[in-house]
Amino acid sequence: MGVRLNPFTVAVIGFTLNVAAYNAAYLTTAFNGLDKTQLEAARAQGFEPSQVFRLITLPQVLRTSVPALTNQVIGNLKDSSITFLIQYTEFFARMQELASTNFQFFKAYLLTALVYLLLVSIIVLVARMIERRVLIPIN
Repeated sequence: MGVRLNPFTVAVIGFTLNVAAYNAAYLTTAFNGLDKTQLEAARAQGFEPSQVFRLITLPQVLRTSVPALTNQVIGNLKDSSITFLIQYTEFFARMQELASTNFQFFKAYLLTALVYLLLVSIIVLVARMIERRVLIPIN
């Protein structure tokens, strides 16, 4: 077809399409879990469709999908190492190159694992803060 893209562009497009598909599924599932009587009550009260979406639907969908979206972010972080298949040298591939120059594979892979663990831990802590912030109290 004659289309030439650099590896970074291909990685961004691929991850964007993948993330969009999974996130759409998570948000659709959260939307389907909404109590439809709330939406009907809002319309009966005279809310415009945009107000129903902005004030009732969207906040509840985002609240209930935080755990699934967090898992998706962590999965994307782990999946980023696949980009070496399209000749994009990311963090893990760089660590492999470093290890192959000095033959200290254990140290390089241990450092890589610690960096990934740190990044995942930060994502989990941020997600927990978001979950606590948007928690719906049960009476």
